[in-house]
Amino acid sequence: MPETVVAGTAAGSAPGGRGNRGGLLGGRIRLARLRDLALVPAIIVIAIVGQIVNPVFLQTDNLINVLQTMSEMALLVLAQTLILIVKKMDLSLESTMGLAPGVAAWLVVPAGPGHGLGLLPGAWSVPVALAVGVAIGAINALFIIRFGLNGFIVTLGMLIVLRGILTGISGGQTFFQLPPSMLYLGTTQWFGMPASIWICLLLFAVAIVVLGWTSFGRSLYAIGGNIDAAKAAGIRTDRVLSIVIITGSLLAALAGLMLSGRLASVASAQGNGYIFTVFAAAVIGGVSLNGGKGTMFGAFTGILLLFMIQNVLTLAGVPAQWIQALNGSIILIALITSRITGGKAQE
Repeated sequence: MPETVVAGTAAGSAPGGRGNRGGLLGGRIRLARLRDLALVPAIIVIAIVGQIVNPVFLQTDNLINVLQTMSEMALLVLAQTLILIVKKMDLSLESTMGLAPGVAAWLVVPAGPGHGLGLLPGAWSVPVALAVGVAIGAINALFIIRFGLNGFIVTLGMLIVLRGILTGISGGQTFFQLPPSMLYLGTTQWFGMPASIWICLLLFAVAIVVLGWTSFGRSLYAIGGNIDAAKAAGIRTDRVLSIVIITGSLLAALAGLMLSGRLASVASAQGNGYIFTVFAAAVIGGVSLNGGKGTMFGAFTGILLLFMIQNVLTLAGVPAQWIQALNGSIILIALITSRITGGKAQE
């Protein structure tokens, strides 16, 4: 009997099970699109409240500032969403966001005031940072997929290790005097808006297309829903999982470059504590911690809502020491609201 169930499930995912797959996938996509819109009313309400609190809120400069500061963490949300869909999680993304540009700065920043070694030309900074991100993802994938270790524990340990390495190579100091190549993504403007905003929007658009209209995207949902059925359907699950985990770390490294470029420095604690907001944004946006459910548009609305709320609180003059507590309360309220409007399928 179990073999029949697995075969039937696999048929829905395999190319031969076109009818069953079409029905199930069509229903899931329609339901996902409804959940995607769950936060839109909340975003509109926050925009209205923000304008009432302070007329500056809807001004172009303020909105661009919100989007730019959001773009770095939004890439972490994008990465975590991909990983959650395949029923994994990566706690080390926040440390990768710090270590990848940190290693690059350590190698290219001149010795002395900038706290670097000056071993490589400045043009190498971006390739080095991205290579560090890929290497971290490959190590995570090796432990999780090849050795079968628990992803939560592996990435928790990696988070601590990476944070320690960054503190060690920086001596607890902040790298500055960054080369132009490291400043580019955080300072350059394309068509009147910071490049980091365009990059963030472009990557989310690509992810939406990949998840919604490609066989690779469907394989992610299949793996997250039932990995045994996905294997029976012929999906190379280990390969797909490795690609997702490595891609997540690569996106975290890119986010680190964007943040470092905007701040013109790499702090020894860069990215520290970001992962909590990343998970909150993903879950609020309808991404399931149990795998197989969630969309990129929903994840994007989740992080956008959180940053809009934070900006409204700042413009309202709420003391900084209270904003974190209020943010946590608002996350819980938004999660409950999203759960009610999105239904139990979000579990």
